[in-house]
Amino acid sequence: MLIGLDILLNADILYVLRAMGHGDDIAIVDATFPAESHARKLIRSEGADLTRMLTAVLSVLPIDRDAPDPIVAMQVIGAPGEILPIHTEIETLARPRLAGGNLVRLERFQFYERVKQSFAVIATGELRDYGNVILRKGDKA
Repeated sequence: MLIGLDILLNADILYVLRAMGHGDDIAIVDATFPAESHARKLIRSEGADLTRMLTAVLSVLPIDRDAPDPIVAMQVIGAPGEILPIHTEIETLARPRLAGGNLVRLERFQFYERVKQSFAVIATGELRDYGNVILRKGDKA
């Protein structure tokens, strides 16, 4: 065990977060997301829900403050303007890192395409629909 690190940040997650470069994305997805078919590198962490994992990752990952969409969630299918409780939780956790911007929500297939381009995917045990987020790594906190 390491001092000061969230227990969810296992060796695989820490390795990926450290190996990512400035501008690389990491996706944290829910239990029903097609992670196996969309991930270049997949890390499973079914014991965590999305907000718990997001909190852990944000505790060590600098977010790209110069990108227009450094933290991205998924829109509700058929109701792109609808904001679910999970979206509110993501935005609350992300707000300090958004440099005054708003959480961007992408249409399902646009989100899928961005996940396919991500450096890695962490698949959680989140059971709520739309419990998915993509983070773009910055170069400093």
